[in-house]
Amino acid sequence: MTGGASPSGVNAARWRALVALSAVELLALSPWFGASAVLDTLTREWGLGNAGKAGLTVAVQLGFILRTLISALGNLPDVRSPRALMLVSMTLAALANGALALWVDSLGPALLLRGITGLCMAGAYPPAMKVMATWFREQRGLAIGILIGALTVGSGSPHLVRGATHLPWRPTLLVASALTLLAAVITLLFVREGPHRFPAARFDVHMAAAVFRARGSRLACFGYFGHMWELYAMWTWIGVFLVESLRAARAESYLGLNPSAATFVVIAAGALGCYLGGLASDAWGRTALTMAAMAASGTCALVIGFTFGSAPALTLAVAGVWGITVIADSAQFSTAITELSPPAYVGTALTIQTCVGFALTMASIWLIPPVASLVGWRWAFTPLAIGPALGVLAMARLRAAPESLRMSAGRR
Repeated sequence: MTGGASPSGVNAARWRALVALSAVELLALSPWFGASAVLDTLTREWGLGNAGKAGLTVAVQLGFILRTLISALGNLPDVRSPRALMLVSMTLAALANGALALWVDSLGPALLLRGITGLCMAGAYPPAMKVMATWFREQRGLAIGILIGALTVGSGSPHLVRGATHLPWRPTLLVASALTLLAAVITLLFVREGPHRFPAARFDVHMAAAVFRARGSRLACFGYFGHMWELYAMWTWIGVFLVESLRAARAESYLGLNPSAATFVVIAAGALGCYLGGLASDAWGRTALTMAAMAASGTCALVIGFTFGSAPALTLAVAGVWGITVIADSAQFSTAITELSPPAYVGTALTIQTCVGFALTMASIWLIPPVASLVGWRWAFTPLAIGPALGVLAMARLRAAPESLRMSAGRR
């Protein structure tokens, strides 16, 4: 992609890279919410309480956090091939998730394998963002937005399998593993780094904390942390909310969709948010888009409880808007980090940002069930609005800082 390559050839190659990487993320993240998609069945078969139900998702987050911390401290995305990290990680994630489907009959081993799955999937996500950034300087916000949109649809795919096929829980998880193995094959055959590669890095354990020392990247991280407080708790529990709301309304479906299919629609709608967010971020600036998206999603977190048990169409509509806005800004925090961090350590910066953000999700995921038990589903999502509110403040401060001119060609 260098030397005599024509501009049109380079342009075509980067869009092919975008398609390949998006397909990889769509398929590779399938196991993430596999347990959430079959949670009703596992609750009955294994007699799960609130802690066990939350633990099946939190175990994935914990594994993911551990791997991203190790990767960041070791600068792995910068001193090792991100493509190789993706390939090995996706293969192992598929095997761990498949082992759960084939041989596990109780919560303890399931938690262990879910943790291993999360640990492996951490090698499929941050490295992919770095590879994408090597293909795009202009329109980077849109490109990473599309990548995160594909990840969003992939995360919701077990709900689609469950809702559309009524498969038992074991085949549902096996389908997710098969999709992840397909992602590994696509990575092997079609994924390469682009012409705008970042400088070579040497191992430096201190670079994992460098992202928090510089004001610009630190504020971008704080905005991301507010976003993450809300995102994964919403994704984890919106399906349960839709089930309980439908039951309270004594209704049979959401406009013809069973709760699993409706959950997929809500989560997958985020792909549209990611695409529109990428376009808006490149046109208006990173801080403008992220503040608008967090204000909208935080409002949805406050409002959706008032639709509980009411007309299913209204509940689905508010949930759909929340699904779009809750993820619309996600890619732009990562894009901002690629623009504000030392070029040789962009992979490390992305990874440590992701690590801390996912650590916060453990608290918010655990929080929802006891709040729902205490005050009911009408108010259960209210605490999630705290994150977007603080995130808006962080991005407003970044917008006022001179470092923000390094983002989106000076559009802040």
